[in-house]
Amino acid sequence: ILQLMQHSWLVSPLTLDPAKLLEEFPRWLEKLSARHQGSIIIIIDSIDQIQQAEKHMKWLIDPLPVNVRVIVSVNVETCPQAWRLWPTLHLDPLNSKDVKSLITAECNSANIKLTKEQEKKLERHCRSATTCNALYVTLLGKTIACAGNRGNIDETLQQCLQCQDTVSLYRLVLRLIQESLQSDKEKGLLREVLCVIGVTHNGVSEAELMELYPELSSAVLASFIYSLHKMCLLTYSCGLLKFQHLQAWEMVRLEYMEEGESVISAYRQKLVEYFTMQLSRDRVTWRSADELPWLFQQQGDKQKLHKCLLNLFVSQNLYKRGHFAELLSYWQLVGKDKSSMAAEYFDSLKAYEKSCEGEESMVCLADLYETLGRFLKDLGLLSQAVAPLQRSLEIRETALDPDHPRVAQSLHQLAGVYVQWKKFGSAEQLYKQALEISENAYGAEHPRVARELDALATLFQKQNKYEQAEQLRKKSFRIRQKAARKKGSLCGFTLLRQRALQLEELTLGKDTPDNARTLNELGVLYYLQNNLETAELFLKRSLEMRERVLGPEHPDCAQSLNNLAALYNEKQHYDKAEELYERALDIRRRALAPDHPSLAYTVKHLAVLYKKMGKLEKAVPLYELAVEIRQKSFGLKHPSVATALVNLAVLYCQMKKQIEALPLYERALKIYEDSFGHMHPRVGETLKNLAVLSYEGGDFVRAAELYKRAMEIKEAETLLVGGKAASRNSSSGDAFSLKSALSPNIFLDPGQR
Repeated sequence: ILQLMQHSWLVSPLTLDPAKLLEEFPRWLEKLSARHQGSIIIIIDSIDQIQQAEKHMKWLIDPLPVNVRVIVSVNVETCPQAWRLWPTLHLDPLNSKDVKSLITAECNSANIKLTKEQEKKLERHCRSATTCNALYVTLLGKTIACAGNRGNIDETLQQCLQCQDTVSLYRLVLRLIQESLQSDKEKGLLREVLCVIGVTHNGVSEAELMELYPELSSAVLASFIYSLHKMCLLTYSCGLLKFQHLQAWEMVRLEYMEEGESVISAYRQKLVEYFTMQLSRDRVTWRSADELPWLFQQQGDKQKLHKCLLNLFVSQNLYKRGHFAELLSYWQLVGKDKSSMAAEYFDSLKAYEKSCEGEESMVCLADLYETLGRFLKDLGLLSQAVAPLQRSLEIRETALDPDHPRVAQSLHQLAGVYVQWKKFGSAEQLYKQALEISENAYGAEHPRVARELDALATLFQKQNKYEQAEQLRKKSFRIRQKAARKKGSLCGFTLLRQRALQLEELTLGKDTPDNARTLNELGVLYYLQNNLETAELFLKRSLEMRERVLGPEHPDCAQSLNNLAALYNEKQHYDKAEELYERALDIRRRALAPDHPSLAYTVKHLAVLYKKMGKLEKAVPLYELAVEIRQKSFGLKHPSVATALVNLAVLYCQMKKQIEALPLYERALKIYEDSFGHMHPRVGETLKNLAVLSYEGGDFVRAAELYKRAMEIKEAETLLVGGKAASRNSSSGDAFSLKSALSPNIFLDPGQR
């Protein structure tokens, strides 16, 4: 949760105190949702591996903000009961056809052809839960392929059939690799390499392995890595060798570490000695900062861990790279509270300052003071954070220059503390100084200047100086927009054009489905570059080729029709777009399932186009179909169904069919209340729409009641997000706005979000 909160600095965390994180996170998410332009998607992989997941992830059960989506992956067996009701994509185990396909692909890559009898044996073997998973089957295929190169498939196949799970198959793979080595010395080195990788925090580099084992030559290490990588044991991550899968590490532990913790401890000690030797007081690599504290933690050596943490450069390295939670956990293991930790860091810095001489070391000292100040600020220790940040500012003004950009950085950090402390006058003065220095150093249109403008705008907003805040935000936005456009034109479009040229070279051959798909991709790439004329050319070629090769009724033709329709819609050639969308819809209705996403896509876009063209009668059946598709996909009581109902109700209101719209709004309101609770923003928007209908129907008392409820929700939302006004657009699709409870003409043009 801390990493999620630190990932977006758009809204600063309310607290970094572990005891309060769970309580504060939902409120922080609401604030982020209110300030973020667009959707927020949080993806959490293997969430069931989090200990006490139901307790620590309770916020997942609560209603999420309107524009927040969460995707999690979880094993069926370990999925908490409360999460089983969520919309689910279930990934089935491999069937016999999949197993055969995977093994055949591995064998084909080595030019190995299995006999029918061998294929049948493998198919019969891969039927249990432990032998039909993708990792086991892939590893099995690689093992058979390697055996084919050596000419002993039957013997190896018989050995594989004895392995009933992935770990035992990994053990067989390791024995086969050992048999391929030329000497006992190489076998011993292989053992050392695997064991030392297994006991590290994040893996080891090739250079580190060769320093740890001087007798290990680069040629031997290269052959090890080739074999181990090929057989899914090792992989590279950030230049470090680590195990590809947990089962591979489990196999090494069983194979080489039967004596248990004493063997693991010996390898850890070897690494401790290696990284301790590397450690110097004024130069710490990210590798030693990552590994050494973790190794002391694993060994339970609190004294050495404490000493390591007081190495200012180790702590600075961890904090600056976002390992705040890890650093905090080390201090908790040592048994120090936040105040004690702050005092010890400050004392260490004072002692270090006595040895500093010269500009370079003083600049380094200022960085250390700033890091400590930011760390204490993140911990909520605002009064303790001021002193190191103030000292950092003094050193930089003296060692560098009062107008140096790093002085602006110190001013910015110090101002941030005063903002949290609600000393707005002091903060404003510091931010303005930082802005002036940044403009002089970088120019008026630099992103650093935009940062200072944003900070000042936020400060003015906290003081209810909305007009001043808005002016600064607009100026900041123009700077960022210009910088993004420049960056995009230099980087993104260049890559797109290179990809387009590569694809063009691939389409010079004959008519094939693959070439048609490539032409379609080319059209999309040119469309992204806003080169609509060239995009139209390639999309037309793709459609023509698909119609010749696949037939005009093939679903791939519908994809090309859809893309062309979108292009004509962009060019405001609505009649052409309508014709193409209608053809695509006709094909997809006949070829696809009633709840298929591609069908839903075409229905949605054609309905919106009809509405844009004023063909409301033609749009109605499509909006009704959209409701049906969502009901089949998600069930009758899902919020997505409510959104589709609101869109249909808005259409009826445009057609002056308020009687048809009323039950749709009421049903949507019931779904939103059941799904999100009675105080959710979507409930408020729907109540507002119902108030409009009641007013139009002459039921002024009910209109007033509904509008009052809607405003109560709006006020509660405003309080929740710290006074941030919510979007005027509805979060639930197309919607009407209530201009005034007494206005004779209260319907506004509906706007789609």
